[in-house]
Amino acid sequence: MYSNRYIFIYSTIMVVIVAVTLAFVATFLKPYQEANVKTEKIQNILSSVNISSEKKKAVEMYERYIKDEILVKSDGSYRSGNAFDVSLKIELKKDVALREMPLFVAEVDAAKYYIIPLWGRGLWGAVWGYISLKDDFNTVYGAIFDHKSETPGLGAEIVTEKFREQFKNKKIFDELNNFVSVKVVKGGAPEGDVHGVDAISGGTITSNGVNNMLNENISFYVNYFINIKNQNINE
Repeated sequence: MYSNRYIFIYSTIMVVIVAVTLAFVATFLKPYQEANVKTEKIQNILSSVNISSEKKKAVEMYERYIKDEILVKSDGSYRSGNAFDVSLKIELKKDVALREMPLFVAEVDAAKYYIIPLWGRGLWGAVWGYISLKDDFNTVYGAIFDHKSETPGLGAEIVTEKFREQFKNKKIFDELNNFVSVKVVKGGAPEGDVHGVDAISGGTITSNGVNNMLNENISFYVNYFINIKNQNINE
């Protein structure tokens, strides 16, 4: 029979070996994981302006189509900066006046588009995405969404092309130039509604999360849009 002391020593050695092995593997894989996260983010940004890209060409296409990265403040002021590495989750926890929110400027076929990153909460965890506007700062050009752990067949449907396609050509301002965002409408948006899209059937909480995410994130940029439009008028 093995003594308790032997069993304890053996168990301790095995725990140490496993811990060291896992730490080594995690350290070894970290650069590859970070590269994959970066590539996926690039692909999502490009997808919001309806450009699909292979992983191996993602960086090249990003550099081709993304012409500027901007950091925007709540008063509409802005500066060029490293928008790509900004954590939206962290910025949204700050006081509104202290936030510097990322904005990407794309140029596709000589047309300019403004890409707004999105982050919010769904039923079981985070939901996020990107939505792009045409240079009228009103008309949606494209959108893409993703999630951490929404229910398959229900809230997880926000990733589908069917859901995303609804956002194209929707408006974020009404006829009086009031910001109204794009609404995810439970039961379906009325025909001809330029602000509404159909909610996910059976995914009410996720749809509400997307709704809140769109309103909160896009509204932050309204002063920036107004300032740029006024500049263009005065030029």
